[in-house]
Amino acid sequence: MPSTQATSVAHPVQMQLEAYNARDINAFMRWWAEDCQYYAFPATLLADGAAAIRERHIERFKEPDLFGKLLTRIVVGDVVVDHELVQRTFPEGRGEVEVLCTYLVEGETIVKAWFKMGERRLHAPAA
Repeated sequence: MPSTQATSVAHPVQMQLEAYNARDINAFMRWWAEDCQYYAFPATLLADGAAAIRERHIERFKEPDLFGKLLTRIVVGDVVVDHELVQRTFPEGRGEVEVLCTYLVEGETIVKAWFKMGERRLHAPAA
């Protein structure tokens, strides 16, 4: 059973995932600190600050098949690690990718995040 602290730390991560799946940019950004940083694992900075994260996700949210399915969540101290299966619309077609998402949470916001992407798997075309 998760502790109250673990539940509290995971709250902003869960809420941003729900907003991501709803493609609601304003609800999504509520959970990111103004000076947050967003990385490709281990250390490639993809977006520096909330404005850059917003811009990145406005485009992502246009994808018709976008959906992040939480497979596993681990909370240790102020770090939340999610293992997700993300449905995407890639340039090559519809598919999915496994993502390991690591979030550093301070208070009620995400201050840093790292994303390790797996291999894209395209869905078979509908017959």
